Amino acid sequence: MAAARGCPPPAGSGDRGLAELLLEFSRAQYRAKDGGGAAAKVERIERRCLELFGRDYRYSVIPNAHGEVCAHYPRHIVLLERDAAAARDPCESSVQVGKLQDLINRSKMARCRGRFVCPVILYKGKHICRSATLAGWGELYGRTGYNYIFSGGSDDAWADAEDISEEDSALRNADSQLFDKVRGHDIKLLRYLSVRYICDLMVENKKVKFGLNVTSSEKVDKAQRYADFTLLSIPYPGCEFFKEYKDRDYTAEGLIFNWKQDYVDAPLSIPASLTQSLNIDWSEYQSWDLVQQTQNYLKLLISIINSDDDSGLLVHCISGWDRTPLFISLLRLSLWADGLIHVSLEPSEILYLTVAYDWFLFGHMLVDRLSKGEEIFFFCFNFLKHITSEEFSAVKSQRRKSLSPGFTLEEICMLKQRDRGSTTSLSSDFSLGMESSPGAAGSFTYEAVELMPAGAQAQAAWRKSCASSPQAVLWSRAQQSEDRLPSTGMVEVKSSSSSSSTHSDNFLRIGSSPLEVPRSRLVSASDRESRLEEVRSSFLASYSRTIGLKAVPPSPSGAIGGLLEQFVRGVGLRGSSTL
Repeated sequence: MAAARGCPPPAGSGDRGLAELLLEFSRAQYRAKDGGGAAAKVERIERRCLELFGRDYRYSVIPNAHGEVCAHYPRHIVLLERDAAAARDPCESSVQVGKLQDLINRSKMARCRGRFVCPVILYKGKHICRSATLAGWGELYGRTGYNYIFSGGSDDAWADAEDISEEDSALRNADSQLFDKVRGHDIKLLRYLSVRYICDLMVENKKVKFGLNVTSSEKVDKAQRYADFTLLSIPYPGCEFFKEYKDRDYTAEGLIFNWKQDYVDAPLSIPASLTQSLNIDWSEYQSWDLVQQTQNYLKLLISIINSDDDSGLLVHCISGWDRTPLFISLLRLSLWADGLIHVSLEPSEILYLTVAYDWFLFGHMLVDRLSKGEEIFFFCFNFLKHITSEEFSAVKSQRRKSLSPGFTLEEICMLKQRDRGSTTSLSSDFSLGMESSPGAAGSFTYEAVELMPAGAQAQAAWRKSCASSPQAVLWSRAQQSEDRLPSTGMVEVKSSSSSSSTHSDNFLRIGSSPLEVPRSRLVSASDRESRLEEVRSSFLASYSRTIGLKAVPPSPSGAIGGLLEQFVRGVGLRGSSTL
């Protein structure tokens, strides 16, 4: 397909446009093949999304007008190709839409409900993708009867059942050949998109309904077809758990998932090589509340996409329309808040884009979820208050990786303060080079820093000479905390990381150096916080005017629900307060 350009913004943009979107979202379930009166409203939403994508990217469109590619994917599936303003983008995607469309058509039955691997974010030339999990035997052999039986719509409630005969030795050979073919096409699609990392959010190895396995996943593929990928099992509660969030007056702090339930059989499993830069004790994951669990998983995803390779990322749960958009949306908003993607969009515009594209057009069943009190959609945007600090910033991660292992950025800035730009007094022990970055805001303006110490003894001597200063003591403590390695009580996926690098020739390389970020607008930690808070405030205001929250039973004191009280404050009827 020829690259498409954005359309003029339709009427109803801004806050009014978001309100119209939320109303449509809460009234009817989106399906690509649906027509009727809602078609015109959906078309306006789609045009607005294309216009917002076109502000910063050149893109192509895979047509899905009648749901022929996937019934609950957008009618215009966007393939981001490169930065729109750059004459030559060093991080331009090498993916060709024609070949991609052919691979999609061949591979879509490999995943549940036909929700194939779809690229949705382009970051440093890497495709961040979403999908459902792998389909089981029943879906591959026929799903029409199961669609009717299992179409109740719970997060991960299945329209497809895997018949027990998958284990029947008489059919095992035929099954294996079918899986080889279908999953082989899925693997080709993943490789074409240069995806190496697969993050599976399922809390089970296989979804079970009425005693039958109804889905599978890469981590339990018997033939180990996905062994060349780096597989991460990061179990996260399904949308049913978010009824407890709603019943607790929309409070996520202290809300801990029950990992002892019978169906929960997928332990957390992350290769150790991906955790060394994160100061997280992963062995404690079952004791985390919903806030800490979501924060730590987001830190992990940001660390992965900032790795020094050209590999993309796939995130999926079961159906791919509850937990998956939660993390895709948080990733999009976090990278935007850092000024790294969608750099031209204002807070109201990035909010519209992620609600419309990541949630509505990719089939989140908001009507059903609201009727059951499973408010994962609301949780996503209210959660932004928990990721405003610099520890969630991809910019911080980039800066820290550019340093020599012996020193932190703060210590280098301390050197700069002491010597006021001169490296003369350090020349015997260090070679210090700094490159000005006028686009970066904050307490320092050094984006690229190289420090080459003469050795560990020189580093120790310098730190000792600075130990009397209060700043040095403070930074030394921070360094000790950050240098702590994760607990050894982790489960590591079998050597998928090393085998992936061995087979790197099978992947198409996208863009050039992952450290090159064209047209990025680096922002300070305070800017990041204000940008995310503005997105959250806009969402809360529009949500309260359109959908609203269901009141929970009053507490014994008769006090109004905490979050409802915040809405009252948010629309200006009471004094401001923090959540």
